[in-house]
Amino acid sequence: VQLQASGGGLAQAGGSLRLSCAASGRTFSSYVMGWFRQAPGKERELVAAIRGRGGSTDYADSVKGRFTISRDNAKNTVYLQMNSLKPEDTAVYYCAVGYGVILSAMRTERAYNYWGQGTLVTVSS
Repeated sequence: VQLQASGGGLAQAGGSLRLSCAASGRTFSSYVMGWFRQAPGKERELVAAIRGRGGSTDYADSVKGRFTISRDNAKNTVYLQMNSLKPEDTAVYYCAVGYGVILSAMRTERAYNYWGQGTLVTVSS
């Protein structure tokens, strides 16, 4: 199983970026797919997650209304559209997938089975 994240880079405050994460090795349509981020000196935190069945989503309060997570099960890919970026969004972003993740555990790192390599997002003021 491999997760390949892409789309990171440098953006100005107020700008947009779109992250993609392509999964391979099996079909992930029933898995939860999520994006976490880790800023320098901080713990890794959930940014957004989307369930395979039903497609319900969960967002960190800090990104609600600005970020949108979506998935294309035919392509085994999860996306994170990031709008109205702020300098505090600067972090390494990781995609992750998990099987059998219950709703209450969607924000928990250890609930996820596979992780991508991370992609750096830098937002300048």
